Amino acid sequence: MAAPSKILFGSCGHQDKDIPIFNTINKEQGDLFIFLGDNIYGDTNDMAVLANKYQKLGAKPGFKALKEQTPIIAMWDDHDFGQNDIGKDYPHKEQSRQIMLDFWDEPANSERRTRADGIYTSYMYGEGKQTVHVIMPDLRWNRDALNPVSELEYYTKRKLNNQGPYSPTEVKGASMLGEAQWQWLEQELKKPAAIKLIASSLQLLPDFTGWESWANFPDDRNRLFSLIKKHKVNGVVIISGDTHWGEISKYQQNLDYPLIEMTSSGLTEKWKDVSPNKHRVGDYTHNVNYGDLSIDWQQADPAISLKLKGIDGKVIMQSAFSLSSISPYK
Repeated sequence: MAAPSKILFGSCGHQDKDIPIFNTINKEQGDLFIFLGDNIYGDTNDMAVLANKYQKLGAKPGFKALKEQTPIIAMWDDHDFGQNDIGKDYPHKEQSRQIMLDFWDEPANSERRTRADGIYTSYMYGEGKQTVHVIMPDLRWNRDALNPVSELEYYTKRKLNNQGPYSPTEVKGASMLGEAQWQWLEQELKKPAAIKLIASSLQLLPDFTGWESWANFPDDRNRLFSLIKKHKVNGVVIISGDTHWGEISKYQQNLDYPLIEMTSSGLTEKWKDVSPNKHRVGDYTHNVNYGDLSIDWQQADPAISLKLKGIDGKVIMQSAFSLSSISPYK
């Protein structure tokens, strides 16, 4: 596939609801659509129920049209992995993996079907100076235990501040990815590409929301930042889902260029009590939305725009920057 000029993305679509935003997405005629997780709400230990929920998504006319006209790649988050906020202890992850990969038409011989530690993967599009490398970590299969606060603290402090029940882990070496996936990710980061698109099912840049995010595993988050610096990785852009609200975050602490993240969530789901985020740029939205990453390859210094769009296709928020502004390394 040639380097995509328009990558669309989204997360958190409930299979029991109409998903009219697909009609708007299909009018865009994107070069690629990325499902970032919670693509269905499985939340079950019954694999027949899980498979049936995927079929409900698959039967939606808007989804069918998307699948017919646009290449699709997908990662799971907790609800399509199996249960809310679940990690490596989910007992049916092997069956869930095959159901998920069958639905998304993953080839029978794909490494994602047999790898011992998850369905993480990457895709390289384009060639030469016009390349987009999409990196999709699996933040579920190996994820160590979360660190919840007491019920009392949640209801007396956290909830009042629109924050969730989790604190950063205090267990040394605790990880979402696991060591084998980290070794893989490091090798992926070293591959040359103009744009490195990290497609994360959970928010990466926000420091602390109390909900699930990279911030709950600070060693993982710091390790990623360190690897970007150590290997002089140009062109990193981050997209994420999960939250049921949309926003743009920007982070440059101890980095050589600003990391920008667009969170698109959800295709159907909304959350009114949006958590604080000191890295947020501008406002947030809690209306349904999808993301649009567009790249103008015709310019000598390609122009990149990240837009969050609503059900009518109108831009809710955006961030525009040049490729050179996120590519300081020679």
